Order: sequence, then structure tokens, then C-alpha cells
Amino acid sequence: MTTESPLLDVRVRSKRFAQQDVLRDVHLQLREGECVTLVGASGCGKSTLLRIVAGLDRDYEGEVRLGGEATAGPTRDIRFVFQEPRLFPWLTVAGNVAFDGRGPVDDARVAALLDEVGLAGFGSRLPKALSGGQAQRVAIARGLFVQPRVLLLDEPFSAVDAFTRLKLQELLLSVARAHRIAVLMVTHDIDEAVYLGDRVLVFEADPGRIGAAIPVTLQQPRDRDAPDVGQAVASVRRALQRAHAL
Repeated sequence: MTTESPLLDVRVRSKRFAQQDVLRDVHLQLREGECVTLVGASGCGKSTLLRIVAGLDRDYEGEVRLGGEATAGPTRDIRFVFQEPRLFPWLTVAGNVAFDGRGPVDDARVAALLDEVGLAGFGSRLPKALSGGQAQRVAIARGLFVQPRVLLLDEPFSAVDAFTRLKLQELLLSVARAHRIAVLMVTHDIDEAVYLGDRVLVFEADPGRIGAAIPVTLQQPRDRDAPDVGQAVASVRRALQRAHAL
């Protein structure tokens, strides 16, 4: 058992909307370079949890600690990639990537990030000239621009076709390893959760809480068709059934 201190330590005792408990007694930790995926029924509080971790929602009981220090709102060390790319249509691709930066724009860094996400030479294009998959690659590059320690993703590949989704999964693994970033990702795709995650957290609803934590100890890169991967997928599916999410 590891004694390594967690990079991210999240404790949500309670989160309420009006009189309804949305989250209760949620505790999760991420280590540096670890990828944790969250699965569960729609409306069980997964996206709300990401907003809390990102510092976008402070109306809850609990705390978020990064590197042992409590956070107090949004921080450059934790970046959010949403389901939609949310690019500024009037900015170029390069402008969108560098938008969160402060001070002079490092053009070389922008170019290097675009090359890393497979968009070398796209810097001068406008978002309207991009496909859905290309736009999400820009969003990932923008998330990496300020060199965060944690990357949050809320169903980032759900709006693209199946082939593009597979390519973006590989891209996420590649950049997370290269930058030693901890990843916390919400997905409704069980295969995706297992393929990407070092752990899969299965959420229960009413109120939202972690019902099961399933380790995936298979080395990366993983063979999607390997029996061990199939067994892990089956374990997650059974946990979702117990949580009445399926």
C-alpha cells in the first residue's frame, strides 16, 4: 500500500440544491500522474463534483486540497475541459490556446502544444474551420497551456464520432503521461472509463456518493480486446447495476 501523499484531496460532506442533497460524504484522492474516471447515472452529481474541484462552486460543506493546501476558488493548477470545446469564435486557434495565459504569449509553446495534439499548422485558423474532434483537441491544448497539475474533463468526447473518440482517448493518455498531470474525468462510456482509468469510481444517486472504487491495475497502453480489460468492464457494469444506474 502506497504512503505517497495525494496531489488532490477532495472531501465534500454535503452539497445541496434548494432542499435536495446532491452530494454527501464524498471523499476522493488523486496522485500525480493518475487518471481516475467517474461513472454513474445522469443527475447523480458527477459534474457538480467536478465544478467543486475546479473552484467554480463554493457553496458546499467540505474542502479541496491541492498539494496539501486548501484551494479558495479557481486556480491555474486545476483546469477544466468541458463537454463542448467552448472556443471563442473570434479568436484563432492559437489565440484560443493562449487565452488563459498571463503576460506575453509564448508563441513557441502554443506551437509546441498544437503539434502535440496533432494540429501543427492550424494556429491561424478560426474555430469555424475545425471539425468537432479538432476543436476538442484545441480545448485540451488550452487546458495544458498554463501547465496545470490536475486536468478535469466532463464527458469531453461524447459529441464526436466513434472513430474520433478513440483517437482522442489515445491523445489524452499521451498528454497526461507526457505532462505528469493527474486526470479526473466524467464519462458515461464504461469501456472508456476502464481503458483510461487507473481507478473507476462508480457513483450512486440520491444523494450522490461513491458506491464503489474499482482499481484497474493493467499497464498502459491497454489492449481494448484483452480478457483482463473485459473483466474490468464487467466489474464496473455490475457495480453500476448495484447502484441502479443500469
